[in-house]
Amino acid sequence: MTTTIAKFAHLQIPLEDVVKATDNFHHDNIIGRGGLGHVYKGQLQQSGELITISALRLDRKHGGGVVEFWTELSMLSDLKHPNIVSIVGFCDEKHEKIIVTTYEAKNGSLKEHLNSPNLTWTQRLKICVGVARALSYLHYDEGRGYGVIHLNVNSSTILLDENWEPKLSGFKVSIKQSLNRMDQVVLSEPIGTIGYIDPEIGKTKGVTCKSDIYAFGVVLFEILCGRIAYIRNDANRLLAPLVMQHYENETLPDIIHPDLKNQMSGYQISVRSLIIYSETAYSCLKEERSHRPYMLNIVNRLEKALEKALKFQPRLEYFNCSS
Repeated sequence: MTTTIAKFAHLQIPLEDVVKATDNFHHDNIIGRGGLGHVYKGQLQQSGELITISALRLDRKHGGGVVEFWTELSMLSDLKHPNIVSIVGFCDEKHEKIIVTTYEAKNGSLKEHLNSPNLTWTQRLKICVGVARALSYLHYDEGRGYGVIHLNVNSSTILLDENWEPKLSGFKVSIKQSLNRMDQVVLSEPIGTIGYIDPEIGKTKGVTCKSDIYAFGVVLFEILCGRIAYIRNDANRLLAPLVMQHYENETLPDIIHPDLKNQMSGYQISVRSLIIYSETAYSCLKEERSHRPYMLNIVNRLEKALEKALKFQPRLEYFNCSS
């Protein structure tokens, strides 16, 4: 571990600085509770500038989490993309392990806004495109010399900044893989969040980059239907099989978010945009991995759906003015 720490030495932040930034981890500064521990908001002085940060403080009471801590740090230290959270540094002293990132969640997580009547179709599409670009960067960017399988894509790990731009987070279980082996199975237990886990893991005993595609497909339908992937006490507790059934029966409009349906009835949504989007989301949920698209194709399709939606907006203004 000493060599690992040496590799990240330039990112080390003294514990006293993090304590000061978070007002000694005051409970009023808690902005999230995750599997590893609490996340605190704070103001950190760095290079003469005061920046707003998120500090993930590893909960050591229950043991574990150390591997996930170093995995997240290792991933974030190598990643630089406008739709991925940015690392500030970390703390590893006096039995404390803390990862510090820039504060990106000024509008919370995507999960908090799935059912919002204020989140328009165009905004939802822009969020989807941003996340797709982030995943494409993880899977294919040659600058790093390796690909990343995220394995924790869900509406809680997609944060939204003040401009509603998405920032992908949650790299605690991510796996590095050779770029030419992203399709090959990496042995793994089913990991991730219930409702998003690739059903092929049980058959193949492992994951591939297509496991991220499945999870992202679930997110796409969460955004379209305005509900989370898993509702514990609901008859249709899992969203994925529900949307597959409706898509194949050509009854998808029955479960689309009501406010989006109202936009459709008011000609605010290009029908073509919706068709491209739903076809893409459906293809991500194909049971066999070989039938799921790659992220590059998904980015292209979602950009096309957004383009269609944006083209439609001027016509809407015209109709409103002349009515």
